[in-house]
Amino acid sequence: MALLVRVLRNRINISQWVPVCSQLVPVSSTQGQWGRALSGTSQLSTTKDSPQPVEEKVGAFTKIIEAMGFTGPLKYSKWKIKIAALRMYTSCVEKTDFEEFFLRCQMPDTFNSWFLITLLHVWMCLVRMKQEGRSGKYMCRIIVHFMWEDVEQRGRVMGVNSYILKKNMILMTNNFYAAILGYDEGILSDDRGLAAALWRTFFNQKCEDPRQLELLVEYVRKQMQYLDSMNGEDLLLTGEVSWRPLVEKNPQSILKPHSPTYNDEGL
Repeated sequence: MALLVRVLRNRINISQWVPVCSQLVPVSSTQGQWGRALSGTSQLSTTKDSPQPVEEKVGAFTKIIEAMGFTGPLKYSKWKIKIAALRMYTSCVEKTDFEEFFLRCQMPDTFNSWFLITLLHVWMCLVRMKQEGRSGKYMCRIIVHFMWEDVEQRGRVMGVNSYILKKNMILMTNNFYAAILGYDEGILSDDRGLAAALWRTFFNQKCEDPRQLELLVEYVRKQMQYLDSMNGEDLLLTGEVSWRPLVEKNPQSILKPHSPTYNDEGL
């Protein structure tokens, strides 16, 4: 709630943000024992199998103002999409079991590890929402805005020097967009390509246990499948996302996601 109140007090300038979630060609496969360990995760559906977004028809006026860097009229109220975007980002930081990631991926309990895990879940949300046309792309930019505002606020709460915080924010921003490009390449590739992207970014090229990579590849694949099964309009209006466990206890439960209820009372 504190994050919601703080964010809504700020004016959001959408025109200054850079679009995220590129669609690139697949990267080449990795070799050796990782390839053998990852051969068992191919049964999960990939993003390439997901329905592609239908291009929306927009008028000449909308094309002109969007060419100038502004956002034209959308299917839903921008205010409601902003609220849904905040809820979706909040789900990335409040509904993710960070302790399980620290334990099973052997990550230190640090701010950087928190950011890497959050970045992965934010990216999965961006990939899903980009399928919802112009409204979804607008929501993606809002989610990224909320993420950086939260990162900066957490740094201040931790007592990081303002100069160091500003310097770290620039570095994290560069790493974020590099990670987005790498993850996009990986998700469009096979499991070896996705494993290579996770090894470079999530594990910072320091993972020596192929079982950890196998676990994370399977997690990303099943989570993307789960997100794709959710209704796009529900996500645009509610932003409510639940995350599958890193280690699935009931694999069949992934087939029936919970349908959120939209309530705009008070908006």
